[in-house]
Amino acid sequence: MDRYLLIIVTFVCIVPLVQCYPSGKVTASCDNMLPQHNSNSPHQTSAPFSVTTNPGNFKEGDTITVSIQGISSQFTGFLLQGRLVGGTSPLGSFIVSSALAQTLNCNGVSNSAVSHTSNAQKSSIQVTWTAPTSGNLNNIQFSATFVQTFGTYWVGVKSSTVTYNGTSVPAVGVTIPGTSSTSSSLSSISSTGCGVSKVCFSQPLNCDPSVSPSCYFMSAVAPSGNTAVQVEMTGSSSGYVAMGFSDDQKMGNDDIYICGLGSNGLLQLQHAFSTGRSSPNILSLGNVSVNSSMNNGIISCSFTTWNPISTQRSIGSSSPYYLMLAYGSTSNGIIQFHTNAFVSSTTANISSPGLVSTGSQPPIVKAHGCLMLIAWMTTSSLGMIIARYLKGVAKGKGCGGKDVWFVAHMSLMSLTVAATSIAFILIFSEVRDWSGGAHPVLGCIVMILALIQPTAAIFRCGPTDKCNFLKTSTGDSSSIGHML
Repeated sequence: MDRYLLIIVTFVCIVPLVQCYPSGKVTASCDNMLPQHNSNSPHQTSAPFSVTTNPGNFKEGDTITVSIQGISSQFTGFLLQGRLVGGTSPLGSFIVSSALAQTLNCNGVSNSAVSHTSNAQKSSIQVTWTAPTSGNLNNIQFSATFVQTFGTYWVGVKSSTVTYNGTSVPAVGVTIPGTSSTSSSLSSISSTGCGVSKVCFSQPLNCDPSVSPSCYFMSAVAPSGNTAVQVEMTGSSSGYVAMGFSDDQKMGNDDIYICGLGSNGLLQLQHAFSTGRSSPNILSLGNVSVNSSMNNGIISCSFTTWNPISTQRSIGSSSPYYLMLAYGSTSNGIIQFHTNAFVSSTTANISSPGLVSTGSQPPIVKAHGCLMLIAWMTTSSLGMIIARYLKGVAKGKGCGGKDVWFVAHMSLMSLTVAATSIAFILIFSEVRDWSGGAHPVLGCIVMILALIQPTAAIFRCGPTDKCNFLKTSTGDSSSIGHML
């Protein structure tokens, strides 16, 4: 009997010490956002959850829709706050409409945080955040803690930076487009550490974006033991600068980040996946911390992403990838076909710092260019010169019953048509799409004219035919129909 009494007394004494929070009343966690129910450390791996915002900018009194969701897992508990970038105190107030969420008062600020109301499994929660109407406002981020199970949780899962475009001074390193900067350098991004502490890719090779306005530059590094990837990219552009990780040197099935002007005229970072030469599919930005600026036409973005790099054949930062850089214009926040693009000549492992050079064009593209040069700079030119100036020199020598000049002219023009046709087929088999711009249009016109020339020659009248009434000024009866 004494033994059972001892067990009951022990249980009664221990129960008050056990703290569980299925009701979400977690004001004790407002400062450090750590769950109080156990001593387990938070997971350091990439969180299977994300925090997203819409829109990506605000001013006094504005409202922002904040969504927290599971990417590959559900969650039971959460705590969400809005804070100034680098700040530790909650900012603004929340409004909830779901029975699965409730507001909390943190640090004496009403409705300054949101938490769960039960330990039911959740896939997503959407709330509305309202900005203060006064105070020292600046760029903000929304930070969340996600609890998956009793001992499994993640702290500090952040949204992308929400830009403040009100009346106070922008944060250091974030310049509102169209404003000037007092910085003496062209960009806060530089080539310092390239090949030593980070993987770098630039055009021109080994240029420094901090001193050269014509430098297109990107760097990436995945610190040892860290799942985050730190990326920098910068270049002169009126719309956007983008970088990508690819399994090959062709566009398509690439993991892309785009730093460009949104529909509101402010810079935004987008995560995308390309499926060919068409517009890439925009993905959820996920767990990314970003700092961007636009100064004197130079777009720069520095960001840290916890999203795993994913292409068609490779996943993770330890795999080798070709690096891509591109820039172009935007229309109402939508990126247009790039003005120019650069692809690395070799793969790079961003876990191993090094320098990567710009790759050359694929062999088929080179063959296309060589054949076009041979056709229009050599064979066609020689064919026209012979027909125009060498008729009298090589006339009547005989070759298969035809004048030598005519045989040479016909052979060279036939080679021109053959080379043009082969070049045309090669480039379309390589690109497998319409690349846009003037080049493919001109190419199609050239191909059509090249086919019209021999077709017209087939139906050409002979020099003695009665229908051949066109004569040269010297009375020569040869047709002048051999013109390209």
